[in-house]
Amino acid sequence: MIRRTFIALAAGAATLALAGHAAAQETIKIGASAPKTGPLAAGATVSHWPNIQLWVSEVNGRGGLQVGDQQMMIELVEYDDRTSAETAVQNIQRLATVDEVDFIVTPYSTGLNVATAPIIARYGYPHITTSAITDGVEEFAERWPNSFWMLGTSRELAEGTAEALKKLYDAGEIGNKVALVHVADAFGLELAGAGKPALEAAGFEIVYEASYPLGTQDVAPIVSQAKAAAPDAFVGFSYPGDTFALTEQAQIQDLDVGAFYVGVGASFPAYAGRFGATANGVLGAGGTNPDDEKIKEYRARHKEVTGADADYWASAVTYSGLQVLEQAIEAAGTKDRETVVEAIRTGTFDTVMGEIRFDNNINRNLWTVGQWKDGTFYGVAANGIDGAIEPVKKDGWE
Repeated sequence: MIRRTFIALAAGAATLALAGHAAAQETIKIGASAPKTGPLAAGATVSHWPNIQLWVSEVNGRGGLQVGDQQMMIELVEYDDRTSAETAVQNIQRLATVDEVDFIVTPYSTGLNVATAPIIARYGYPHITTSAITDGVEEFAERWPNSFWMLGTSRELAEGTAEALKKLYDAGEIGNKVALVHVADAFGLELAGAGKPALEAAGFEIVYEASYPLGTQDVAPIVSQAKAAAPDAFVGFSYPGDTFALTEQAQIQDLDVGAFYVGVGASFPAYAGRFGATANGVLGAGGTNPDDEKIKEYRARHKEVTGADADYWASAVTYSGLQVLEQAIEAAGTKDRETVVEAIRTGTFDTVMGEIRFDNNINRNLWTVGQWKDGTFYGVAANGIDGAIEPVKKDGWE
């Protein structure tokens, strides 16, 4: 499935004038491959594709990228990888050899980024990952020096989760018994592998553990068995479909815990839309400071251009990664990939998530845990970022 777009923000005659001007300009071709179908399509539809749309619209709306002495309008070439690593690799191969794109934006998810990293490196494209969480970042950054890792490690996310729960335990809000479940793909396996020792080191006892395949629809038995273990906290390292399903079952079965944590998707506006006031107190992966002016302005632009609300974590990170690519290309003043990779490695970038500078190709400043409060998802744990609020106990599902 391919879609070529040539997006510009303008209206009426201004749009026609801009299109006419763009036809005379040299273009810069950007390739994108991510899920539009398959188990991860829901997440990509919320936090990945809309931010590519927003970025291309804004860049073309101001006349394109300034590459040396030329302004170049972006031509976007899109493929659906169908949540398949094999298809994702084939798409990258096609983008590089058939479409001959100048740059490729990151795929979506940990597994698909790791699967495509070797072929992206083979063709020398800068690879700015914005939805990959893995403890392999140090090794991967060395193996693929064209790759840059913005979302942190599984260990950091897991330790942030343990930190948030420990604050509640120390405040006397919860006991020390935890039910721990995870989706059985790269994301969930790594987080569970890091999460169990982090929780135990913080003084928690794991009273129930379970994993389930990616795309699992029926999680009722998992929640039922977790409830039977009488935990004080529930931690699910989950993807959007199962994040919603786990929450729904916790509500249906009245899982009585003072801390309820789920993974990717907890920060989606649709999560609060689906669960209403019962979302209050739910902890989840990532976060932002929604009171920050840059975030406020970004969210307003996202809504205006895409017609949808940004989520409270990966949306802003994805957009920031595109800002890094944009600023690096303009700083390099060329479409030469090697030069742009070096510009990313050594540059400092002004993004909606604040200043980003890579340390050995890794972003060290990141949000790890957020929590719903009165319809907004606030960051409650972070590394190197200010603005976190204190976590609070979840008071039931009413």
